[in-house]
Amino acid sequence: MKQNLLVELFVEELPPKALNKLGEAFSSTLLEVLKSQGLTSETSQVTAYASPRRLAAHISDVVAKAADKSLSHKLMPATVGLDANGKATPALLKKLTALGADESAVSQLKREHDGKADILFLEGTAAGATLSEGLQKALDEALAKLPIPKVMTYQLQDGWTSVNFVRPAHGLVALHGNELIPVSALGLQSGNTTQGHRFEAKVSPVTLRHADHYAEQLQTEGAVIASFAERRAEIVRQLTAAAAKAGPQLTPIQDEALLDEVTALVERPNVLLGQFEDEFLQVPQECLILTMKANQKYFPLLSADGQLSNKFLIVSNISPDDASAVIGGNERVVRPRLADAKFFFDQDRKKTLESRLASLDKVVYHNKLGSQGQRTTRVASIASAIGQQLGGDALASKAAQAARLAKADLVTDMVGEFPELQGIMGRYYAQHEGLDNDVAYAIEDHYKPRFAGDELPRNQVGVVVALADKLETLCGMFGIGQIPSGDKDPFALRRHALGVVRLLIENSLPLTLDTLLNTTFGCFAADVENASTALRSFIYDRLSGSLREQGYSAQEVDAVLALEPQQLADIAKRLEAVKAFAALPEAESLAAANKRVGNILKKAEGDVQASINQALLVEPAEQALAQALASVTPQADAAFAAGDYRSSLQALAALRTPVDAFFDGVMVNAEDPALKANRLGLLASLHQAMNRVADLSRLAG
Repeated sequence: MKQNLLVELFVEELPPKALNKLGEAFSSTLLEVLKSQGLTSETSQVTAYASPRRLAAHISDVVAKAADKSLSHKLMPATVGLDANGKATPALLKKLTALGADESAVSQLKREHDGKADILFLEGTAAGATLSEGLQKALDEALAKLPIPKVMTYQLQDGWTSVNFVRPAHGLVALHGNELIPVSALGLQSGNTTQGHRFEAKVSPVTLRHADHYAEQLQTEGAVIASFAERRAEIVRQLTAAAAKAGPQLTPIQDEALLDEVTALVERPNVLLGQFEDEFLQVPQECLILTMKANQKYFPLLSADGQLSNKFLIVSNISPDDASAVIGGNERVVRPRLADAKFFFDQDRKKTLESRLASLDKVVYHNKLGSQGQRTTRVASIASAIGQQLGGDALASKAAQAARLAKADLVTDMVGEFPELQGIMGRYYAQHEGLDNDVAYAIEDHYKPRFAGDELPRNQVGVVVALADKLETLCGMFGIGQIPSGDKDPFALRRHALGVVRLLIENSLPLTLDTLLNTTFGCFAADVENASTALRSFIYDRLSGSLREQGYSAQEVDAVLALEPQQLADIAKRLEAVKAFAALPEAESLAAANKRVGNILKKAEGDVQASINQALLVEPAEQALAQALASVTPQADAAFAAGDYRSSLQALAALRTPVDAFFDGVMVNAEDPALKANRLGLLASLHQAMNRVADLSRLAG
């Protein structure tokens, strides 16, 4: 008989940032293992529950006993298992014993011919697992596979037995319909009772009547919303309603991670409104928002234009008739936090960023690369060189100034307390000093892009400093051999490489990669190796992955990146040109011919020069190819020089017929050395003409 199954593990408060993942893993593994034992049906579904003090799963259509299974064990050839008299050999008896059978089973063995010989089979029936057996196995596996961030060791009530788990467990429920299923875990025996809210449960303990009544009983009797998703939705609803009451056009800050964490901290949410004194709004709102979110788990309220108000929302775990004490307590707690932020801000502004640079010399960046002060000097030099190339003296001067001051806020009190504000506080302090806004915003933006999809710096000075900062990190780490391997990337070099790629491509910067790398390596001491070759390959690898994620085919990406184009800003145009070329009817034949030409040139002895002696063109087919090249190459080269890569590649379509005719009618490896050399030179000229935009041989099947 099918009934629904409920399993709950009641524990002490679980780590909030891991709660949702723990709940999903617990329930999905239970279903998976029960299904593998035949204890569920095709219609079975699992509902996960996760609250601060429980992990639970409700699984539909679970049977009390799995169906018996017919088994057929292949034993051995009959000639091996039976002697001349048809009696079992020692080998057969040993095999039967291992399977739990004896000599009496010999007469029941089945023979089947496999095309070569008769094979002996032992057939039987395996009893299906009972729910008690199957659930015990599923529970053990679910607990073993939980993605626990950090394991605790605690003792059971006997004072001797130690258990390892994420938090001490105090209760286990296993109900099939209304029937108790006897299982055990973490020193606990299953029952039908659980605990509700610590302070507001109407009944303690809550006696569960049926597996299907779990969520309803917990909510009505235990004052707990067991479902993570439902609890989260209820918090969102209450936040929206409370914000609307707090003032016109006020909205709670959008932060999915904070919402998940708060959902994991409360069992029955109650959103309350608090506020603080207006004087704290003189502090940069990023500081106030961060301290309210990170330290207190509050939701600051913002106006329609994104400005912080002096009001915030508290997600409480209790619902007293008079909430004034709860609100007042939270306001008293947040006030010193905000006062600290105001104090740090006021104190920091008493010193200029310039005056802090000496302190950076005392901050170690890397034992092989020196201090943050030395690093700042390198970044400023790189930024100046890039700025000079992009915008002359004016941009070079601003970029160097911003780069020199970019890390100064690391030694301020505010960033010391809130490291997440690095860059942001540097911008505020720069503006307070009256520095150029281009410089101030570059100080904040030079960390961007910080992650996939992050915005880029908002002005050209910021782009230059961000590029210089990332290049310095990449070159420095590669120069001392700190190259990422496998999953290990402690200095986030993959992220920095993608940042360089995005800065160059999305800003269409006319900078060559090798020049950037050599300029950057030139700013390091002699004991830092110039690893530009390895770093260039690393950057192209990151670029290749990024382009494929954007939807370009592997062939298109390989064709373009095989040439390692120096200006990354051109790559998108090259890819579009290759895509258009690949759609031409001539493309397949030309790609195959290009691959063939490349192979011939690789096998040729010595260097082959791309030159043609017209007097040595004796075959009509090679004459026709030379004439076609002379006609097509200037068109393709002119289009390439103008940046019209599509037209450059499409001009090559006219080469298909003469190329095919050449390979059909001309022997490249002629006996006459002069003819052979000239034909190789003709092919080298063809290869050169065809592979300016991309390596077309990569498009060959």
